[in-house]
Amino acid sequence: MAEQSSSPAGSSAADGATKAADAASKQNPAFRRMGLPRLRLPSRNWTIFWSITGSFAGAVIYDKYQTKRIREKWVQLVSHIADEQLDTKTLPRRFTIYLQAPPGDGLRTAREHFHLYVKPVLVSAAMDWDVVEGRKEGDVRHKTAEKIRKRRNRNGEGDPITEEEDGTLTVEDLRQRNGDVEYPGVAGDIVIGRHTWKEYLRGLHEGYLGPADAPKEPELDDTPDRETVNHSTGSSSVGDVAVQAATEITSRNIGDSPVSSLNNMVGGAASETANNDVADSVSNDDQLAEAKKQQEEEDAKKKAEEEKPKRRFPPSYITPEDYQAASLSPSTPEIIGPSVGVRMPHLLGFMNTPVRIYRFLTRRRLQDDIGRQVAAAILASHRPYSTATAHDESSASEAQVEVAEQKVVLAHEEKDWYKLVHKPRQEHQESVWIEPISLDDRITSRMRAFELTPADNDRAKRIAAGQEAAVGTQDS
Repeated sequence: MAEQSSSPAGSSAADGATKAADAASKQNPAFRRMGLPRLRLPSRNWTIFWSITGSFAGAVIYDKYQTKRIREKWVQLVSHIADEQLDTKTLPRRFTIYLQAPPGDGLRTAREHFHLYVKPVLVSAAMDWDVVEGRKEGDVRHKTAEKIRKRRNRNGEGDPITEEEDGTLTVEDLRQRNGDVEYPGVAGDIVIGRHTWKEYLRGLHEGYLGPADAPKEPELDDTPDRETVNHSTGSSSVGDVAVQAATEITSRNIGDSPVSSLNNMVGGAASETANNDVADSVSNDDQLAEAKKQQEEEDAKKKAEEEKPKRRFPPSYITPEDYQAASLSPSTPEIIGPSVGVRMPHLLGFMNTPVRIYRFLTRRRLQDDIGRQVAAAILASHRPYSTATAHDESSASEAQVEVAEQKVVLAHEEKDWYKLVHKPRQEHQESVWIEPISLDDRITSRMRAFELTPADNDRAKRIAAGQEAAVGTQDS
C-alpha cells in the first residue's frame, strides 16, 4: 500500500520537472534562427560589477551635464557685455588674474583649473586679462609688490626707471602716441586659491607701505689688497715666506759691520749657507705648506658659499612688524582692486581618496560657486570689505572673535594643504603660506570686494529655469 501511494506522487513530480524543462528550453524561433543565445539573468558577481560600474558612470555623466548647464547659466548672464560698443581708441576692460601652483603640486594644475572654471565666463563677456603666475612660494608676493613699485616710480617716487628695466614702458609709449586710453570703468583682480590670496595681500602691503627702491646694502671696498685680506695674525703667507727668506740671506751676506773685506763676505756667506741650508729649506717648506693649506680652506669656503641655494627673488623690502611705522605711498589709489577670491580645492594623499571621489562627482557645485564669483567681477558690483567671525587661535577655547574679512577669505582651504607645507622653511625659502596674515588699516580700508547683487542672482536663477533668456538674445 505504501508503494502504491508513493508512486503517483513521484510520477507527478517527474512530470512537473519535465514541463519546466520544456518551458525553459523554449526560445523565440527568430532569435534561435539568428544564432542568438537564450537570454538569461547574469550571475551574482556580474550583477554586482555592472551595478557599481553603471552607478559610477551615471554619476559622472550626470555631473558633467549639470556642470555644463551651470556654466552656461553664468555665461548667458554676462554675455550681453560682449555686445557693448567701445570706441576704437578705448582698450577693453582688463582683469588681473593671480595664479599660483598649489601646495605640493605644479603650475599646470592651477592653469587647468583656470581654463576649466574661470576662462569660459571671461571669454563670454569679451574680457581681457593679464596673468601673474607663480611657480614657487613667494613668486606672486614679489611680482605683485614689484608691479606696484614700478607704478610708483612712474609717478615720480624713488629712482626713475628706464625701458631696459621695465619692458612695459615701450608698449605704453606706443599706446600714448596712438591715442589709446584705458577702460574708464573698474578693472579688478581675480585671485585663485587661498595660498595665492595670502601672497596677494602681502604684496599689496609691501608695494604701498615699503620703499619704492630696493634697500641699499652697505658699501664694501671691492679692491682690497689680497695679501692684507688673506693674511691673519700669527700665520705666514706665501709672500711673507719669500720676503723673510730673502731678508735673512741678505743680512747674512752683508754681515754686522758695514766695512768688511771681500774675503770675509764670501767666506762667511758660504759657511753660513752650508750650515743652515738644510734647516732653512725645512722651515720654508713647512711655511709654504701651511700657507697653501690656508688658501685651500678659503677656496673651499668660497665654493661652498657659491653652491649654497639662493633665493628666487629678493626678500621683502618691509616686514609685517614694520607696517604701522611705515608711511603710505602718495600713489595709493582710493580704491584698491576690487578683488575676489576664487576657490581652488586641492587635496592630495591616498587616504583622502573617498573625499577626492566625492569632490570629483560634485564638481557642478564648484562651478556654480566660481561662476558666481567671476560673474560678480564682470558685472562690476562691489562693496567694501567688512569684518567676519573666526576662531581665536591664541585661546585654548574655541572662542569667536571679529577679524577683518580679508583674513578669512578661503580660509577653509588650508585644511587641505599638503602636510609638508607646514614644516619650517630653509633660509633661502619663503614662508608666506604658513605665516599669519598681517594687515594694515590704511590698506584694508581701501580694498573692495566683488559681490553679486540680489537682482543679478535672481536673473541667473530664471535663466537656469528657462524662464528668461540672455539680454542680447531677448532683445533680438
